[in-house]
Amino acid sequence: MPKILLVEDEQAMVRALQDAFEHHGYSVKTAGDGETGLQLAHSEQPDLILLDIMLPGQDGFEVCRRLRAEGFAAPILMLTARSEEVDRVVGLEIGADDYVVKPFSTRELLARVKAHLRRPSNAPPSVTPCNFGDVSVDFAGSVVTRAGMPVELTSTELTILRLLVERRNEVVSREQILNHVWGYDTYPESRTVDTHILNLRHKLEADPRKPRHILTVHGLGYKFVG
Repeated sequence: MPKILLVEDEQAMVRALQDAFEHHGYSVKTAGDGETGLQLAHSEQPDLILLDIMLPGQDGFEVCRRLRAEGFAAPILMLTARSEEVDRVVGLEIGADDYVVKPFSTRELLARVKAHLRRPSNAPPSVTPCNFGDVSVDFAGSVVTRAGMPVELTSTELTILRLLVERRNEVVSREQILNHVWGYDTYPESRTVDTHILNLRHKLEADPRKPRHILTVHGLGYKFVG
């Protein structure tokens, strides 16, 4: 039974989402503030976190930042009432996998959660390890090193990298990435993909401003060379 941690301070929303997810076979733990959310993330090791941005005490950005800094790799979906693109971009840049803007339908949220949770089961069990530059990637073991030092990639970043590596030297469009990684049939803003690509470059490229391996093909998408 997949375990979800819901970090949200609006009790009406907590009750509604908990009922909906439990009805669909999920185990749900809840927290009403950032500090409690961090504690439950450590003790419960959920398969996915639904994280509101506006929380008492530590906000969702800080919770997400701390979890990623500590090596928490499971998907994090930000719940936000803010509509400004900058808030969404900030969430993705600090390690969130996706975001949902309030008000949202429970059906949409369930679909996104299902897409994120099924990704690991779709990972080929015998993906060939990949080496480029000073980076080594063991996809089967989810182990990434650079110059011999461990690099923490989120599950979304690792899935995007695997897709690009599997289609080495081919252009992969933003729409193809969104469909493969998020399972979307309709496509949200391409900034979601762009931000994850930037994160990968900062973690893996010697010079993120002049990438040698994760390349942009303007107007078309991205290509891995290596």
